[in-house]
Amino acid sequence: MSQVFKAFLKLPTTRVGIITAVLFQLIFTVVWMTGYQGITDRIDRLNVAIVNEDEVMGAAIVKNLQENLPVGVQTGMSLAEAQDMLQSRDVQMIVEIPADFTSAAQSQEPAKINYLINESNPVTIKNMMTSIADNITATVNKQAVTNGLAGILSSQAKLPEGQAQSAAAVVSQRVVSNVESVNTVQGMNNQMVPMMMVLASYVGAMIMGQNFQISSKALGARFGRWPRMAVRLIVTAASSVIVSLVGTSLVAAFGGQMAHGFLALWGFQALFLLTFMFVAQMFLFVFDMGGMLFNIVVLSVQLVSSGAMMPRELLPDFYHSLGVIFPATYAVEGLMNTLFGGPGIGADAAGLLIILVVSLALIVVSTALRRDKAPVPPVVAAAEA
Repeated sequence: MSQVFKAFLKLPTTRVGIITAVLFQLIFTVVWMTGYQGITDRIDRLNVAIVNEDEVMGAAIVKNLQENLPVGVQTGMSLAEAQDMLQSRDVQMIVEIPADFTSAAQSQEPAKINYLINESNPVTIKNMMTSIADNITATVNKQAVTNGLAGILSSQAKLPEGQAQSAAAVVSQRVVSNVESVNTVQGMNNQMVPMMMVLASYVGAMIMGQNFQISSKALGARFGRWPRMAVRLIVTAASSVIVSLVGTSLVAAFGGQMAHGFLALWGFQALFLLTFMFVAQMFLFVFDMGGMLFNIVVLSVQLVSSGAMMPRELLPDFYHSLGVIFPATYAVEGLMNTLFGGPGIGADAAGLLIILVVSLALIVVSTALRRDKAPVPPVVAAAEA
């Protein structure tokens, strides 16, 4: 038993397995602890658009919100312009003060403030914006409605000051939130699909690339580096189509949302999966099996910086900038648009294609710089067999 134990530990694959497990712990802990540090301190990077259509009390309400909201406030646009910004995720919520807000408040009817939230975002966006909407309504109730209506009721209704204050308090409690969503996500299972697809795709690309590297090295003595590279890339491209078909079919089978249909999701998954495969294999072409260490780092960084779990606006500047050069960022945004609805995937597809072309170029360059092994003559190979 002791001899088996010693022999097992002497094998390089055993040591590599242990080191890999340690590296996963080290890399993920460092990246995630630094990437998500101070998330709540950067909430001011999120933005809401305020569309004011009320000419009486609206300006005072907007000024109050600009001074007190913990997020950025954008004003001066029409509702249609704000909706375009919401779809493109330039703002995370629209606050609309309707034209009849003051008249509704004066008549003691429910004075509604309309909120529009884009659910085609990380799940935390909806939670944050819903909480902010509640705070906005409370702020308007306490500071705008009560103070403003006290004077209106006192002067116009000829009520004593005490009765005016009481009436104003009653009306202020009637201001309500009207929260609506666009690109509605149907359940947490659908909300998690972008992260699931990105995680499964890149891990699968890593493992496939590792095995392709072993297969390519095994054929090194029989075939040149260029034929091996060409066949490897062709098989990779074909695999991306088949694997993405399986992935998209499973999402459809389990009732996943597909705002733009099955074919759109399949095509986009095939694109970002092929990009993942090329990126993962690029490290292996350049660094051989040592490239798996880079793949572990890239996997961890992408899960943090892509916006699959937390809004990219809240990330530290380093990780926010880093996300631009990795494909998962474009995959997540494109998946949200494809699954839940959004402005389209043209920009995301372009970003993926650029990364794919760069990865392919590095694969070709690394292959050109590598020397072939001396080929084994067929007669010798047959004799050895």
